[in-house]
Amino acid sequence: MEPITSLKDELNERSGFHIWWRLLRPHTLTASIIPVFVGTMFALTTHQINMWLFAAMLLASILIQSATNMFNEYYDFVRGLDNEQSVGIGGTIVRDGISPKTVKTMAFAFFGIAILLGVFISIESSWWIAVIGLICMLFGYLYTGGPFPIAYTPFGELFSGFFMGTVIIGISYYIQTSVITSSVIWLSVPIAIFIGGIMMSNNIRDLDGDKENGRKTIAILLGRKNAIRFLAFMFITAYLLTGLYIVSDVLPVWSVIAFLSAIKASDVIRKFHGKTKPLEMMPAMAATGKTNTIYGFLLGLSLLVSNFF
Repeated sequence: MEPITSLKDELNERSGFHIWWRLLRPHTLTASIIPVFVGTMFALTTHQINMWLFAAMLLASILIQSATNMFNEYYDFVRGLDNEQSVGIGGTIVRDGISPKTVKTMAFAFFGIAILLGVFISIESSWWIAVIGLICMLFGYLYTGGPFPIAYTPFGELFSGFFMGTVIIGISYYIQTSVITSSVIWLSVPIAIFIGGIMMSNNIRDLDGDKENGRKTIAILLGRKNAIRFLAFMFITAYLLTGLYIVSDVLPVWSVIAFLSAIKASDVIRKFHGKTKPLEMMPAMAATGKTNTIYGFLLGLSLLVSNFF
């Protein structure tokens, strides 16, 4: 007889520091790091960079997303959506026994630190940044909090892509240059698509459980097979836009290196194919985050290299 293993064992979830690290859902943090990096590197093509502003913006972005993930953990538990067998969560509450109140308090604490960083950024740039930052935090909270959580609707991918992609890239660019151009808005679209793809992958993996709990995500509305096809369409669109931007000089020719990430993007679709159980789809979910990371890093690197050639 084979030994009985728990989901915690299968996911290799360890105690101590790892409990709090999982709560941040680190595999998703690429969605907050890459936009700041890309927006700043795009600013570098025409302006000198203030590294203190870059560091403050990067940390604030990470804190806001981490807090959003904590609110997700808290409210999904409160609404009875998470249990010990739930895959894709930090498991801090349902598997590690951390108080829900502690998780919620930490989320607000992260927001508080992000606000302090926002004050510094606003002093150095514009107080409009504070207004936009507060709106981002509000929607971060409303993503799973409030009476009508965005994550339970077909618009989760759209909101996450817009705020974490377009808005964060725009802010990162503006605080360095004091201007917003049409080029930076266009540049943000592929990143926004890849970030929306992370949410889509999450919803494909959680489709059955979400459907049972009354969610109406786009993955549920399309069905698993069509949702995977739609995710592939999102990837293709992002790469087509990248090519168009290179041809039209929005991006330098060096940005062709970003297409190397297409190898990982195709791996996402391959890993989803034929899978129906959440645990089986975890590799595809992780590969989606890596696709965003590789694409964004290579895109930012191409912008940096273009300054020297």
